[in-house]
Amino acid sequence: METALKDLEHIPWRELQDSTGAATAIPSLLTAITSGDEATAVAALVRLRQRICQYGFVVDQATAATVPFLWELAQLPQVACRVQILRLLKNIAEARQWESTATAYPKLLNRPENYVGWERAARRAVRDHRGPIQRLLAEPDKEVVEATRELASALTD
Repeated sequence: METALKDLEHIPWRELQDSTGAATAIPSLLTAITSGDEATAVAALVRLRQRICQYGFVVDQATAATVPFLWELAQLPQVACRVQILRLLKNIAEARQWESTATAYPKLLNRPENYVGWERAARRAVRDHRGPIQRLLAEPDKEVVEATRELASALTD
């Protein structure tokens, strides 16, 4: 797993926003998911989810930058929470909170924060990195296969 998450340092996390402010904690949370300890991995994923996909449908600026790493982690058999990662990717792919709100309240589009753009970028990132789906559908772990099917279904719209 020496190459896992090797590109983390190439992302300007300090300049990106998550639900808590600067997204500086995201690299350590992603790394904790690879720990090999299920409790540590699941706890890190819960905290990461709160930062990049709050309530399961509200994404932030840092979400799109995090998505490729989630896809990477979902493919690693040693990661204990792959099913939960795939479900998080599905939530991100389906996120339309800001877009729906902007339809009703167009003034949202005039804010300095580009919530709608962040949401669209996050959804696009999930779609753009979906290459591993076929490999994940061939996994021996039935729960991973089912979560992958659900994610693939969310990407067909």
